Amino acid sequence: LSARCKQLHLNLLASRPPMAGGLQSGSKMRMGPGRKRDFSPLPWSQYFETMEDVEVENDNSKDISSSGSHGPVLLLLHGGGHSALSWAVFTAVICSRIHCRVVAMDLRGHGDTKVKNSEDLSAETMAKDIGKVVEALYGETPPPILIIGHSMGGAIAVHTAAANHVPSLLGLCVIDVVEGTAMDALNSMQNFLRSRPKTFKSVENAIEWSVKSGQIRNVESARVSMVGQVKKCEEPLSSPGVSKSINEGIIEEEEDEEDEGVSNHKRKKEDDQEVKKESLFTWRIELSKTEKYWEGWFKGLSSLFLSCSVPKLLLLAGVDRLDKDLTIGQMQGKFQMQVLPQCGHAVHEDAPDKVADALATFMVRHKFTEFMEGFPW
Repeated sequence: LSARCKQLHLNLLASRPPMAGGLQSGSKMRMGPGRKRDFSPLPWSQYFETMEDVEVENDNSKDISSSGSHGPVLLLLHGGGHSALSWAVFTAVICSRIHCRVVAMDLRGHGDTKVKNSEDLSAETMAKDIGKVVEALYGETPPPILIIGHSMGGAIAVHTAAANHVPSLLGLCVIDVVEGTAMDALNSMQNFLRSRPKTFKSVENAIEWSVKSGQIRNVESARVSMVGQVKKCEEPLSSPGVSKSINEGIIEEEEDEEDEGVSNHKRKKEDDQEVKKESLFTWRIELSKTEKYWEGWFKGLSSLFLSCSVPKLLLLAGVDRLDKDLTIGQMQGKFQMQVLPQCGHAVHEDAPDKVADALATFMVRHKFTEFMEGFPW
């Protein structure tokens, strides 16, 4: 098991699959006249200092990203289909707020992580991965660690904490994942995944789709994050109807036109030949194939979260996500909760400043760390 680490230059300022209310496939983002958005990819090096593989077992490696040199470690776990790059902008912001170190890892089956069995995405296996990565990075005496997880990563964070895989655990922060909402969304998840384009003509097109569809509402974050979600297709996809591809932010599907004559038939043939020459991009992980693990990620999550004895923070995109067990627990003061409105499901990407402010305040209040000198608090 090998993990790659990315480390932030401090002088730089920088699923479960998506829940209902996260991706809004029908939404459009309007731009003013004469304005053209830049959807070109941003390099990880603009946000992280180093990227490295961390060997956890003999022939497996995990991709880890790190930043900072002192203070407690924030261990960041991304959502289904995403990668450590989804935390890039947030990492820059949080490191400008408080003294901390950041480790963002690609979970198994995601990003650049390599494992013997990339299809085993059970909560138990992934939680054990977290413990192994911490041990590989820090040995038997790890520094104080606060785990932060989004969506699927939030569920894995809870399983990791509950199983005591991180003995130096300081606290737990879960972002926009609640058992009740997650379980309700599972029935429609396959339809959601089928509604996404299967291929993109370029990384730029993938970034543009993610923004215009509402998956990621922050253009800067999308430009660095989507690089970790897509990869070049291993073989060209040229059969009619085999895929949907994105061009200029519009989903294009091949259609048979019976009455357009020979010229259109000839043009279609030429188009097919062009597609064969193109390097199409597709999703790095086929989330639809992970369905057998979905229930295991989320079932019993609320009671598991409440049972963790460390200080806990729950950040939500909407109060409607709170289920009965968590509502009671919150009223009893068992955890701290904050709702961040006007965000999609990717809360930490859509509003990295707000998430960083909430987390920094939480950590300073519990005396886990201190604000950076000169920070206006």
